[in-house]
Amino acid sequence: MADVTLLRTGHQQPSWSDIPLDLAGMVLRLLPAYADRARFASVCPQWRAAARQLPLPPPLPLLALPYGTFFSLPYSKTFHFPGRRCAGYKTAACGKWLVFPRDNGRFLFDPFVGSIVMLPALSRVRLRPPNAVAKYVHDEVRNMTIAEPFSWMHLKEGEKVLTISKLIVCSPNLVAAFVGKNPVSQILVCQPGASSWSVRANDKVNMFQDMAFYQGKLYALAVDENLLVVNFGQDPSTGDPQVSRIGHVIKGDPWYTVVFPDNTMGKKKLYLVESCGMLLMVRRKVWCIVKEDRVMAMTGENDFEVFKADFEHSRWYGMPGDRIFFLDDQLEDFKEYAYDEDRTSVGVYNMKTREVSFPLPMVWNHEMISVTWLFP
Repeated sequence: MADVTLLRTGHQQPSWSDIPLDLAGMVLRLLPAYADRARFASVCPQWRAAARQLPLPPPLPLLALPYGTFFSLPYSKTFHFPGRRCAGYKTAACGKWLVFPRDNGRFLFDPFVGSIVMLPALSRVRLRPPNAVAKYVHDEVRNMTIAEPFSWMHLKEGEKVLTISKLIVCSPNLVAAFVGKNPVSQILVCQPGASSWSVRANDKVNMFQDMAFYQGKLYALAVDENLLVVNFGQDPSTGDPQVSRIGHVIKGDPWYTVVFPDNTMGKKKLYLVESCGMLLMVRRKVWCIVKEDRVMAMTGENDFEVFKADFEHSRWYGMPGDRIFFLDDQLEDFKEYAYDEDRTSVGVYNMKTREVSFPLPMVWNHEMISVTWLFP
């Protein structure tokens, strides 16, 4: 009996902190939500190290609301990042970054680790060529002076304030942005922390919709569904990045808005995304109805099509799909549109049945147009 008692008291129960890495990986792969993975990593240093070391599929994105709260899909309960002020951002940047105003400039904030990257003010733009001026020609047919072509220099001369409509962190040394006056803009680039942006001053401005950094190159998508590739070089005097050339990769075949006899119309929005190693164009049609000289976007009335960039044949190739999670933000860039409801949410589009559902009870008001996805 003495020996048995001695064995029992000397036996040590295994600790949960000693979980093998392969078993920890099996558990983490069953936790697609960012909040669940964060809770796993907070248990002890060993589990935190496992969460950092193991190769895992990316977690589901977060939904960021402009007053500083977040949703971690698929949960409908809000949370905050402890000790980090996330309220007041203006728009989403690339992946994990949020964009905040700073005096006449911007800064990027990573709420996951608390890091900050400063960006130049939009009033500080370095022209290429340095002595660029706006060019005008006389139109003999219309007997008027017109801009030829309409470039960054003409945007500067306008009375409206320039804004950033899209910003992407391509690398630790390169940030690109669509800057202009909706719906026209130009591509500006800078190095994080630099004192100025760089722009090709006399390039024709475009109606850019989206851009993505794919396989080491920056691609921009225009409203006419043309896909452009942006090549970079270095300023010989400063070493800062600059756009050296913008080339056409795919010529689009777009459709345009038509008002049908029942007073309905479809308004197009385009997205450029990387998925499963492919560069995809997502064409979204938001259905609207014309009522008493007002155009109202109908909440939840959306159609989606997905196209793969076929670089070999320079065309968009239609793709089948499963489901698309999207923000029911409708037409946040078009101030003249009204809405048939005051509230919006996260929608899911079934590409097989063409039906839209709202399975996640996340609701906010339409005026919070800067609600955005955030990718850990």
